[in-house]
Amino acid sequence: QVSILSAMELIWNLCEILFVEAAAAGPLLLRLLDWVRLHVCDVDNMVREVLSSENPSKHELFWNVVDVFVLQGRMDEARHLLSKEASANPTSVNMYKILDDLMKKMPMPSLGNTQTLTEMELKWQHWHEECQRYLQDGTFASNSHMESICKILLGDEDAILEKKELMTTWYHFLVTRLLYSHPTVKPMELRFYAQSSMDLFLGGESSPEPLDTILMAAFEFEMHQVIKECSIALSNWWFVAHLTDLLDHCKLLQSHNLYFGSNMREFLLLEYASGLFSHHSLWQLGVDYFDHCPEYGRVYLELHIERIPLNTEQKALKVLRICEQRQMHEQVRSICKIMAMKALRNNRLGSALSWSIRAKDAAFATLISDRFLKDYCERGCFSDLDLIDNLGPSMLLSDRLTFLGKYREFHRLYGEKRFSEAARLLLMLMTAHIAPCSFWMTLLTDALPLLEQKEVVFSAEQTYELMRCLEDLTAQKSDKQKFQGEDVETVKVEMLRLALARNLARVIIKEGTLEGS
Repeated sequence: QVSILSAMELIWNLCEILFVEAAAAGPLLLRLLDWVRLHVCDVDNMVREVLSSENPSKHELFWNVVDVFVLQGRMDEARHLLSKEASANPTSVNMYKILDDLMKKMPMPSLGNTQTLTEMELKWQHWHEECQRYLQDGTFASNSHMESICKILLGDEDAILEKKELMTTWYHFLVTRLLYSHPTVKPMELRFYAQSSMDLFLGGESSPEPLDTILMAAFEFEMHQVIKECSIALSNWWFVAHLTDLLDHCKLLQSHNLYFGSNMREFLLLEYASGLFSHHSLWQLGVDYFDHCPEYGRVYLELHIERIPLNTEQKALKVLRICEQRQMHEQVRSICKIMAMKALRNNRLGSALSWSIRAKDAAFATLISDRFLKDYCERGCFSDLDLIDNLGPSMLLSDRLTFLGKYREFHRLYGEKRFSEAARLLLMLMTAHIAPCSFWMTLLTDALPLLEQKEVVFSAEQTYELMRCLEDLTAQKSDKQKFQGEDVETVKVEMLRLALARNLARVIIKEGTLEGS
């Protein structure tokens, strides 16, 4: 994984230099030198080992380190090390001074506009001739190391290739070769130097690796080929998706449409985001990527959202929030229905009702309300009181849910001994036909304690209404459809009739007394 990441960084940085920054001749070489120094760091340990020794100039790797500095154009560091050699070896002082002077005077391109390319080339030509003169005069003949460095400064390909093991890669060789033979290389000339450098460095001993092919495509300014080769060589779509996105934002990719109508940037982002959705936690990142695909992003998101396993309520809420933020109403309903069904199967009626309200599913809310009422009939009390007490406007979603909320309100009023209000609400539930017919007997039975109160609760008119409801209920039952548990129901009906008659008598007397007074 580390080596793959290093390769990605190497390619990315090269693409930044060549495509994004589009460095011109001169600064281009400086950028490539930085690129090599950043990524060819196998020698760093060797440098540390030599510099931390008691006598660096006597260390067996001393000249290797000097060579590395020269090959990477790190002249100040190379000169600093050579000064240690000069002080330790007086016989080489004169040679050292000449070599130090050559390295010090080496012309380098500037990042600013302080000199033209012509001026740079002229200075470099004079400097090159001076190096050539010292080499031909045999100035460094007595010291093979210094002579080798002078040959490198002259851009001698054989001398540079002798240091193959220190450079480790053909692209390091390419940059070193350009530094000492063609420092003002133009971007479009890179392809020729890159190909010949790879051929010289590999020397037919080994074939190019996938990474070499990708870098070569970059040096040839073949952006689409870079993307294609990266897609083949790398383990996932992360790199190509982000690289293509960057190049597209820089207006560098010719947006030729693919067969299915989307451009390359969107295609790769869709592929990468689709891969993220198969991960148990990274799927949330995939949402952001789909958001940035204007053509097909929403369609893909809708399809992938529906496939997310809703293992927990917390995860379902995350998915729901994503859908709500994007006005994906169909998916919102689907998620709520799924969660409501799960809760219902687990007999968690409160949660099921909450999800069905959120889904605005009237039919399912009615079904769950019936379950609440059935449970009440069996157990004599409600579960999830907090939810039912705080339904608010949500109770208007379905008639049955409205009845459930209002029936719970009746019990609350009764518990608070607000009997008159409770009686009015109970009567309204029956006369307005909000209550299901199957529940009328329960409501009439609930009226019994109110009919038996010391104080008269129901007025004469209300009592007549209750009587009518009772008669309607008994009339609905034909001879073939008798009450279930007939004896018990008959007893209830008789008790209700008796209580209603007694209440009517009491209320007539009370109202008559009030009128008489």
